Amino acid sequence: MAKIPNELIDRIRDSVNIVDVISQDVQLRAQGKNLMGHCPFHRDDTPSFAVNEQKQFFYCFSCHRSGNVFGFLQQLHHLSFPEAVAEVAKMANIQLPRQYVPGAEDNHAQTSEVGQLISLHAASAKLYHHILVSTEAGRGALHYLQQRGMSRQLIDEFNLGFAPAGDEEVLLEYCQQQKLDYQLLRKSGLFVTDREGNLHDRFHGRVMYPLDGSNGQVVGFSGRILAKKGNDHEPKYLNSPETELFNKRQNLFNLHRAKKAARSAGSLILFEGFMDVISAYGAGIHNGVASMGTSLTDEQVQVIQRFVNEVIICYDGDDAGQNAIDRAIKLIRQDAPQMNIRVVQLPAGIDPDEYVQQRGVQSFQQYMAGHAETPVEFQMHYLRRGLNLHQQGELIGYLNAVLRIVAGVSSPVEQNVYLKELADEFGLSIASLQEQIAQIAATLPKKPAQKTVPTVGKTAHESEHVPVDTSTAETRVLSKVEGAQRRLLAYYLDDEEVRQHLDQLAGFQFADEAYQQTYETVRQYLTNHDQPSIAAILDQLPDDRSRSILSEVSDCKVDHDSTDEVVNDCIAVVMQEAPLKQQIQAKKAALNEAAMVNDEAATTKIAQELVQLYQKQQNMKTEEIG
Repeated sequence: MAKIPNELIDRIRDSVNIVDVISQDVQLRAQGKNLMGHCPFHRDDTPSFAVNEQKQFFYCFSCHRSGNVFGFLQQLHHLSFPEAVAEVAKMANIQLPRQYVPGAEDNHAQTSEVGQLISLHAASAKLYHHILVSTEAGRGALHYLQQRGMSRQLIDEFNLGFAPAGDEEVLLEYCQQQKLDYQLLRKSGLFVTDREGNLHDRFHGRVMYPLDGSNGQVVGFSGRILAKKGNDHEPKYLNSPETELFNKRQNLFNLHRAKKAARSAGSLILFEGFMDVISAYGAGIHNGVASMGTSLTDEQVQVIQRFVNEVIICYDGDDAGQNAIDRAIKLIRQDAPQMNIRVVQLPAGIDPDEYVQQRGVQSFQQYMAGHAETPVEFQMHYLRRGLNLHQQGELIGYLNAVLRIVAGVSSPVEQNVYLKELADEFGLSIASLQEQIAQIAATLPKKPAQKTVPTVGKTAHESEHVPVDTSTAETRVLSKVEGAQRRLLAYYLDDEEVRQHLDQLAGFQFADEAYQQTYETVRQYLTNHDQPSIAAILDQLPDDRSRSILSEVSDCKVDHDSTDEVVNDCIAVVMQEAPLKQQIQAKKAALNEAAMVNDEAATTKIAQELVQLYQKQQNMKTEEIG
């Protein structure tokens, strides 16, 4: 594949808005000059992920990931740079010439291991689907799905497949025909290894549900056993193991389809099983997801809150489903307390898939729209299960449990609605319930205090710490030298006169190699451009540290009223104090070395030189104070 020209890269990058691209995977809200959201690269309880729409880059104040639109797609979706460029070109409806399209000349041209694993999973899903819909071996599985109400359209939409029963290794044979690498197959999770190291298909006799990542690429499978033949130890569902692509604690079934509908609806619906999601999709409810056959996890809650502020829990109506709803509510409140939660309880003993089959699409839609309740409403009913509320002791215990939940409700109006309901049902006064609520509220934990983030001060001697509106970022105190470098680079990006002054300053060099690299890259870019483009320069930086530095610095405000004073102050720190510290460190190392070989003359000479350097450093501090 030919190298994509810089002019074409610039055109493709400038043809999209990074906010539109990132919004497909992160819910963003305006906050000051940036848009903020929950970072997709680490656990982010409060939004620390900033997108600068004006300069077209993103930056996380906590994990310090940064980049432009290409960098975002590369890091989140495991794409190479050419693949990210090709993806953005598609979004912009720009026809990329064939010689620049990754894999256009060779379907197996992807050289990265992740790229090869993604290609292998896509080919496996295609093979399993073909077996289901076009072969005799898949006829029984196809009949099973049709009996469950799955139309051919839904089967094709979700790319459902079938892994034949018996000893036939259909997937392994296909991979061997394609001459795929043995180690790649081992790492894919699609095979198991016997004692001799031979590979065998992991899935046999199972309806195959492809598990897609948030960008729609197949990252794993879940296989439902079609028929047990005296082998009761076989699990009903068998998932792919953990691989470089697939993490079942993070993955949500159907997320790549649901996220678009969720942006429109403002919510995701959490179902209990794959068939529930597919049935709901067939009923026109497209914002449904499901966990991987296990209880909801912390990681899945983190993923959900990246996309929406509201989640609707719709689990089965039996006891197991009720218990799962209660666990999910508690987990979401713990991990994403700002999330709005609604609960839809289906009639006992029926799940969403069965409801659609028994009562039809329209009835299911009406039920979902008309039966949503708050978590408190759900728990008021849930907590009374198995209790005899005519027994005074059980009634008091129930009221204490419910009031503790109601005490956590922030809205006084909503609190009063629940208290009135309790008062009317049990013949109590609202005043007594309110008094009990006040006592409980006094014992509840208080909200955490606001945090601070590093920022650029006015001079090299001022504090690097100020409070900000986003209570999201980790506190980081900059050293005097790094603070000076940051300010100097910020002014260099912002002011043409500062650029000319610094470029012509004899012997100038940043103390930190990463700052120097960033400076040189910006300087080189400006030889062919009038103004720096942060989004374009990010592509040319060699490592994460320099990209993080550019993102941090470019988002800093500069004080134009005191440019000369600040710039000269920073230059003095960088050119005088930083080299002096480096000299002291070098002399310390030399002194230790001379002492180790018992060279008394060298030890005495170096010690004297070190004393002189310390005196010079002390004099500089005295001059600053004066």
